[in-house]
Amino acid sequence: MNVDIGNALGTTPGVTEAGLERLDDRVAAAHERIERGMGTDEFGYASLNLPETADPAAIRAATEPFGTPEAVLTVGIGGSALGAMTLSDALGGDVDAYALDNVDPDHVERFLADLPLADTVVNVVSNSGTTAETLANFLVVREAMTDAGVDWTERTLVTTGEEGNLRRLANRHDLPALDVPEGVPGRFSVLSTVGLAAAALQGHDVEAVLAGGRDGMDALAGSLFESPAYAYGATTYALAQRGALTNAVMPYAESLETFAEWFAQLWAESLGKDGLGQTPARALGATDQHSQLQLYRAGPPDKLVTLVRPEERATTPIPETELEGLAYLGGSSLGELLDAEFEATEASLAAAGVPNVRVEIDRVDERALGELLFGMEAACVLYGELASVSTFTQPAVEWGKRAARGLLGGGEFPEAEAVADKRELRIDRS
Repeated sequence: MNVDIGNALGTTPGVTEAGLERLDDRVAAAHERIERGMGTDEFGYASLNLPETADPAAIRAATEPFGTPEAVLTVGIGGSALGAMTLSDALGGDVDAYALDNVDPDHVERFLADLPLADTVVNVVSNSGTTAETLANFLVVREAMTDAGVDWTERTLVTTGEEGNLRRLANRHDLPALDVPEGVPGRFSVLSTVGLAAAALQGHDVEAVLAGGRDGMDALAGSLFESPAYAYGATTYALAQRGALTNAVMPYAESLETFAEWFAQLWAESLGKDGLGQTPARALGATDQHSQLQLYRAGPPDKLVTLVRPEERATTPIPETELEGLAYLGGSSLGELLDAEFEATEASLAAAGVPNVRVEIDRVDERALGELLFGMEAACVLYGELASVSTFTQPAVEWGKRAARGLLGGGEFPEAEAVADKRELRIDRS
């Protein structure tokens, strides 16, 4: 992973190279704190050890008995699904990959009606084994399989913690089960059993993903000028301090669109604390040049745009044409056009004084993805250290979970009582 922060210098808001040099002493201190946390496998910091501590042999042992299915379905929510889908969507392949990460009944019913249940492996993922949305969806999937004459116990893989409902279910039915790593919040778990099982079921090289993560580990250093991940984390932090409170992540590869969703959870849930943080926005190049770029370039000066692309991609020649005004396209390729769109967007933002950062990977493959995902996690942890926020907790999320559980009769939770206090000002149609 390479990072170019040049277009964040001298912008509005923006930073200077001298300002980043002054910040670099704090980066060095934060790096020492991160290394200490990694060294003791402290909660949260243990996430950055996953490229070395994850066990690909265990993943293979749990997934190989399923052979090559037609489809893989991850039933989870948030970090229990987004990491897996980021890898699956980026790498593609002959085995289709899906996720049920919402409980919209219309969507669930339509989705299951089209799923080849008899040749689908279901990977149900929940660290606690008590996540309401995940367990509800799994019960619906299990019933759909039974109704279709499919033995769900032969098509189900469980990924969970040592205790909880899912672990008891796996033990009762002798289901293959993978352990969720200890000390790793879900949004940081992509380089573990949580994110890698679906990729393994699709036949992808999980060892290469972890090798890419180790490349990212090796690139960490005590200076933002020597570490791409820290350069990104420190620059985004400095820009947020100066008013860039929205970070629009815009990959120029369709296969990386889900990566932007994964990033949004990582950034929002980790850094949105104590009135601080940076709101992630998701975009896709070149599509959103025609829908969002107008705002980024000419709207309020409160944004950073992160442009992500692979340096190697397919070409796909553009046929010659006699159409007036389009002849210049003939003899070129879609890859060249997309790269031109990338560089034009970058220049357009720079010309308008909008800070933007370029993030590049070699290509969209297992190793490069492992490095990219690790790099963004390390960047996020560094940002959290610089901002002095509790990066690895999510109290606002837990509040909502307790409220929902109370409303469904899952216990006495004072948060549920707040629902009755909702203020109303209704305007109904006459």
